[in-house]
Amino acid sequence: MPLSRLFGSTLREVPTEAQMTSHQLLLRAGMIRQVATGIYSYLPLGWRVLRKIEGILREEMNNIGGQEMRMPSAQPADLWQETGRYSEAGPVLARFRDRTQRELVLGITHEEVVTDLARREISSYRQLPFMVYQIQTKFRDEPRSRGGLIRAREFTMKDGYSFHGHRADLDDYYPKVFQAYQNIFRRCGSETVPVEADPGLMGGAASHEFMALSDSGEDTLVMCEGCGYAANADSAVAKKEEGARKPQRPLEEIATPGMATIEEVARYLDVTPQETLKAIFYLVQGELVFVVIRGDLEVNETKLANALDATELRMAEHEEVEKAGIVAGYASPVGQAGNFRTLADQSINLGSNFVAGANKAGYHLRNVNYPRDFEVDLLTDIATVQDGDRCLRCGAQLRTARGIELGHIFKLGTKYSQLMGATFQDSDGQNQPLVMGCYGIGAGRLMAAVVEQCHDDNGIIWPLSIAPYQVHIVALGAEADIVDTAESLYLDLGAGGYEILYDDRDESAGVKFNDADLIGIPIRLTVGSRSLSAGGVEIKRRSAAKADVVPLKGIEATLQEMVH
Repeated sequence: MPLSRLFGSTLREVPTEAQMTSHQLLLRAGMIRQVATGIYSYLPLGWRVLRKIEGILREEMNNIGGQEMRMPSAQPADLWQETGRYSEAGPVLARFRDRTQRELVLGITHEEVVTDLARREISSYRQLPFMVYQIQTKFRDEPRSRGGLIRAREFTMKDGYSFHGHRADLDDYYPKVFQAYQNIFRRCGSETVPVEADPGLMGGAASHEFMALSDSGEDTLVMCEGCGYAANADSAVAKKEEGARKPQRPLEEIATPGMATIEEVARYLDVTPQETLKAIFYLVQGELVFVVIRGDLEVNETKLANALDATELRMAEHEEVEKAGIVAGYASPVGQAGNFRTLADQSINLGSNFVAGANKAGYHLRNVNYPRDFEVDLLTDIATVQDGDRCLRCGAQLRTARGIELGHIFKLGTKYSQLMGATFQDSDGQNQPLVMGCYGIGAGRLMAAVVEQCHDDNGIIWPLSIAPYQVHIVALGAEADIVDTAESLYLDLGAGGYEILYDDRDESAGVKFNDADLIGIPIRLTVGSRSLSAGGVEIKRRSAAKADVVPLKGIEATLQEMVH
């Protein structure tokens, strides 16, 4: 492709709306353009990258028996109502009516549609197992679209769905998908860490996310330096430090004037935050819920929502707490039996004689002990794992890092098949619910994550496997010998099967080199008077510091070695 004819242009200035590196570079390199908030066009260079990623996705899915298909973006709302996700999904699910007033949604995912297909197509165990997948456009009306392709509202996703006759078969197939995902990210040039994850809205028994480590990532990962345990912070667990255990003493009310926070109370009473209990109120689908956790820990709201089976959860406002008769800053689990649903973290059992509120302004209680002094409706792990905590498995230190979620795989089990009546007849003639798995990768997000990991101060450094072109030919000057040599290389190498971008523009050497670095094609051939006088052309890897001169007759052999 001659660069003079390429649709799209590079940008000199960093667009003001772009904060993440990948967003800036993809815009500046002429790969994408914003149409509306969170909605992008892929220009020819960017589209070539995306198509190569899709090719790798297809190969790896086909290698594990996947059958490619296509499902519609517009879906009947009644399918989502069958599973209950019509209301659970909230405003991210775009809803509309057609001309007959039938309600439709724009798919954010396709579990309902594929389960509906399965219940109509599958009748016998002899048709199992199988996996189908698609590469298709999704629309998710994100409230905070950011980072360009990292969190877009319209995006391209590969989603796959496997169907099995029993859970053991799903358990056997799941590692094959896990390995295929690792192959995909390796082949695309992205370094990823697989982590245990919260299934979230998808549901199911188990799930794993594949995270690209990046300081600009939205997710927090927890990783063990000892045994290799890794999990998303929303589902990570740690060994909670045991507090001092002393003989239980009688409750004692003590004045704490103006001391309403854990830090203030601990300092005033000369105790550590670990020796206190923190009281927090949440509004869960309209109900005020009392949450208790040890004072040195923080509540993980995803764990809390899962424990309460809640789709809507937020911390209660000061006015909402006071309206319920609670003295903010001095709330206590003691004496609250029957007033609120109460949930507590397991840490309230790791210590004794805690300090807690006294349900009276300006006062706290010493020597609060569970279960002697108060009851809870549910005792479970709702704590956020922090940097430096100890691994529950091996005791080594945990560390946190930021990451970008690129893929997510789930053992859905029978959640959707039971809700939608998708069954098959087993070998004994009995109807059984289909057992399902679900496997997703955001193709555009993967493209952006590669840029986050593969760039320098001058631009993108594409891995050869997904680069828009393999070779970038730069002609320096309009002299006949330079133009003739460059055009001959372009035609000959193109005929030899190489993907070539040829900079034939009437621009300065500085502009051409800057654009070449910005676009980031892996191999650059420079034809100029200096290289021709040295007997050949300059060849340089995008990631290398300097170029080498290769004789014209040796170009193809050198490229073959570099590419293959």
